Amino acid sequence: MSKGDVNELTLRRIQIRETIKSHLEKERDLFYRGIKVLSLFFIDEVAKYRRYGQDGNKLSGEYARIFEEEYRTLREEYLRNADDKDRYAGYLRQIDVEKTHNGYFAIDKQGRMTDPKVKAKETDSEDEDAYNLIMKDKERLLSFSGPTRFIFSHSALKEGWDNPNVFQICTLKHSDSTIKKRQEVGRGLRLCVNQDGERIDASVPGIDVHQVNVLSVMASESYDTFARELQKEIAETLSDRPRKADIQFFLDNVLTNEREEKVQIDERLARKLYQVFVRNSYVDEEDNLTQEYYQAAEKKEVALPEELKNHKQAVIELVSAIYNESASPMVYNERNKNVDLKLNDNFYKIEFQKLWKKINVKTAYTVKFDTEELVQKCINALDKHLKIADLSYQVKGGVLETINSKEQLEKGEGFVVKEAETGKVYGEVTSEVRYDLPGKLMRETGLTRKTIVKILTGVKQETFAQFKKNPEDFILRTARIINEEKATTIIERITYDPTSETYDTNIFTQNTLKGMLGDNALPVSKHVYDYVITDSNTERKFARELEASREVCVYAKLPRGFFIPTPVGNYNPDWAVVFEENKVRHVYFIAETKGSMDSLELRKIEEAKIYCARKHFEKISNNSVKYGVVENYERLLEIVS
Repeated sequence: MSKGDVNELTLRRIQIRETIKSHLEKERDLFYRGIKVLSLFFIDEVAKYRRYGQDGNKLSGEYARIFEEEYRTLREEYLRNADDKDRYAGYLRQIDVEKTHNGYFAIDKQGRMTDPKVKAKETDSEDEDAYNLIMKDKERLLSFSGPTRFIFSHSALKEGWDNPNVFQICTLKHSDSTIKKRQEVGRGLRLCVNQDGERIDASVPGIDVHQVNVLSVMASESYDTFARELQKEIAETLSDRPRKADIQFFLDNVLTNEREEKVQIDERLARKLYQVFVRNSYVDEEDNLTQEYYQAAEKKEVALPEELKNHKQAVIELVSAIYNESASPMVYNERNKNVDLKLNDNFYKIEFQKLWKKINVKTAYTVKFDTEELVQKCINALDKHLKIADLSYQVKGGVLETINSKEQLEKGEGFVVKEAETGKVYGEVTSEVRYDLPGKLMRETGLTRKTIVKILTGVKQETFAQFKKNPEDFILRTARIINEEKATTIIERITYDPTSETYDTNIFTQNTLKGMLGDNALPVSKHVYDYVITDSNTERKFARELEASREVCVYAKLPRGFFIPTPVGNYNPDWAVVFEENKVRHVYFIAETKGSMDSLELRKIEEAKIYCARKHFEKISNNSVKYGVVENYERLLEIVS
């Protein structure tokens, strides 16, 4: 079970609570403007909101129960501080919590379709009314006289549900590849309407349309993950948009005007419309839209054939789907900057092949240590250092202010965090999940069940009691402390012996790393590939210095398939460097680059892996290959000289 699963219900409660809070804050502001506020919850299972008993009676699911608990708490909190003249408080008092939330699900009661077309005896009248209210009767749904303000659904996307007054969307599920984030978000990206049915846009005096029409999303992922993925999908959408206003673009589109009159553009009308665009210089020789068109569209003075003059706005909206390359800096194809890693002649140099034959030998380790000594060290370390904090969560709020480039979106840099608030879940975490605690720690540490049990039964009662506060965090932190003590215990008692196996050169050709010029890929001349892919600024600087050095003959960023086994996990060194023979003392060097060499900044496990790597290379090369950890190239040059 993954880390988040145990406290799934707690996390969903937080999402529901934050959605209700956001709803009430927005509603309090817009109530006096005559605007009804709706919130939409996306869920993955109908039963989590609504279940049916064997007798057919409708029962509340866990999400419905959580909603009502949290709604009552937050409403009462507001009403306690409200005065008698607060009309919004009066509005809240008159709404029953049981009636203010409802749901429509394409597959609902015992797997049957909830649809008003189904015969009455086959469905529940309440289900039918919910369908009519949510899917059809927008006027009733958007009226203050209707109590429904919170809607639960998993099928709003499939059913094409569209409502202009959704200000909060809460995704109580894990996103998947079939339902895109931008599609879910799109259920709320509509200009709202007031009680008179008037759309609140830039034409309404005394109102900032961008302050009113704001959508809040309570995502099931972290803020960073959600924002990054949403921007990535927006960027993909931009690249998929049509780019030319040619006959094919107009063909077969259906235009609808304000009077609901429809016109389908057949081939004759598509040619006629295209010819008007050509005559008015709305397109250039390659059928790209021109500035003349954008100026005319901004003034709503676009020339059209006679048959389409009553559909001018519809035509402008249709053409707005065309990607405007001339007005946007997002005109380049980022894929052209991607690089493929292919071996070059440097790999086949005699100098590199000599080094490769020295380091491609696989080894096996043997370690002997006193189990009782390790157990006591782990007990002491856990009693001293294990601190499990109360579960906490952070609510981040951000906006996508401007889109400056497609690159900006792909890097996830469009959203700006405006505010953040941290809260805690106090007390013991309740869960129906049963833990095999020794078994989990066995898998994390590699120790036997008997040893793990000795450690757990040896710690103080208050140390072990922390398990109830946050079981998953307890397991992770306990395993980390045990592994660190294990690392210090075995570090000087390990021996390596060569085996008959060697690494094949295909680990260089099976490279799965991806690079992008200007980001993590550098064009180079001394590397075994034409590019070197780096993970940090330290590595980029190191690679540039290797390239510039006259002492370096050839080098390689070692692929991830090359690793050294250690008792605390496999270890993949960073660099293999061959120096010019007549310029340094040590020709062959395996380097690990670290930003700082302060021993306090290197974790015990890292120190153990480094120690094991040193023993490994000493054994297989008879000290002809040096291994070390360096801060920069200057330090490496000092060692080899």
